[in-house]
Amino acid sequence: MTRLLLTRPEEDSLGLRDALAAMNIDSVIAPLLQIENIPGPDIATDVLQGFLVTSANGVRALAARTKNRDLPVYAVGDATARAARDIGFGSVTSAAGDVDDLAILVAHACDAGDGAFYHAAGTVSAGDLSGRLTAAGFEVIREKIYEATTVDHLPDLARMALAEGAINGVVIFSPRTAQTFVDRAVAAGLIAVIAEMKLFALSQNVSDAAGNAWGEMIVADVPTQESLLNAIRTCYY
Repeated sequence: MTRLLLTRPEEDSLGLRDALAAMNIDSVIAPLLQIENIPGPDIATDVLQGFLVTSANGVRALAARTKNRDLPVYAVGDATARAARDIGFGSVTSAAGDVDDLAILVAHACDAGDGAFYHAAGTVSAGDLSGRLTAAGFEVIREKIYEATTVDHLPDLARMALAEGAINGVVIFSPRTAQTFVDRAVAAGLIAVIAEMKLFALSQNVSDAAGNAWGEMIVADVPTQESLLNAIRTCYY
């Protein structure tokens, strides 16, 4: 049976694992990022017209800082939007892409005069969502409310499966995770294993960060989990 390594935090990997299982593809969950919410006061929502979320981790951190589920949520992609709906946010719109797509969505759908946006950000973020929207005349309150730190070494389960040749490919969603995986694989003496595996990358930026040591590099047509799953399906069926 085909077996893929899933590198996202466990909570984000569970749905992906189930979707792959429906395709008769096995998974090993080996998170390379550890997520911790940054404590702080409740978010003042009376001046806001909406929330901006660029990851499911941001959604969960946002939910911990406000009980307001009525303000519109604008999400970078479908998986992030799904996480917001699952938590209870009532009005959720997905840009189905990256932060540039999210900026375009908000600029076209919203009026800068209706209030500020709150961007639930991590300590490390891709792109410049706040800059794009500020240039378009919007006020964006960007607060770092969660931290994602990289693991010091490959999780034991992943290291053993890789060493035994039991992994056919690695699924990676961010450039930071891609670089972390390669660095930790090198440190574990497993870099040669990469040459025998497929990389399934969410975007070209992820693929670029992963280097060129892979047996095959497959990039999703658009940066969504659904597109990445379709790329996996196309590869094996």
